[in-house]
Amino acid sequence: MSPSPNPEAVVLVPIRSFDEAKSRLADMLCADERRELVQTMATTVVTAAHDLPVHVVTDDPNVIEWCGSVGAVALTPGVSGLNHSIAAAFAEVRRGLASTDARVIIAHADLPLAHDLRVVDGRGVAVAPDRHRDGSNVMSIPASVDFEFAYGPGSFERHRLEAARHGLPFTVIDEPTLALDIDHPADLAELATRQPVAD
Repeated sequence: MSPSPNPEAVVLVPIRSFDEAKSRLADMLCADERRELVQTMATTVVTAAHDLPVHVVTDDPNVIEWCGSVGAVALTPGVSGLNHSIAAAFAEVRRGLASTDARVIIAHADLPLAHDLRVVDGRGVAVAPDRHRDGSNVMSIPASVDFEFAYGPGSFERHRLEAARHGLPFTVIDEPTLALDIDHPADLAELATRQPVAD
């Protein structure tokens, strides 16, 4: 899928920490391996923004330092919880957007195959769900909307209902490179099937 022309847009990538992430993989990966995996995936996601400005939502000093190495700006909302952090960052970035058609793209940082976040576009709210159609891996919403974020299990359906509450169209972007997020050992096994085997 080729990206359509975007209005003014910015990308938000929430990252709580590199050191404490992906504890569900502890039986397969040691702490150093998990940290390397998480940081590599986050770098992939930031790179997939291409020409769009990226703001990383974090209060972690190590992540803030990493932002400089990948050309991202750190936003430190100072509030706990993913949904509250995203809401605070969303409110902050939209104040700096000049266009009334501006959009904000929220992308999770654990998408190892991400290639181009810009394909998540469309009228109203656009979502690239995970492969189970349960989560909202990448979501693009109009910056002008007072959107109530509902990340967590079942967020895809809750975000669809939130779009309906605002009378906005809901566009589903079925993009394989954005559908695989890494949370469980089964996700790592799926990733292994999608990556070329080295000679």
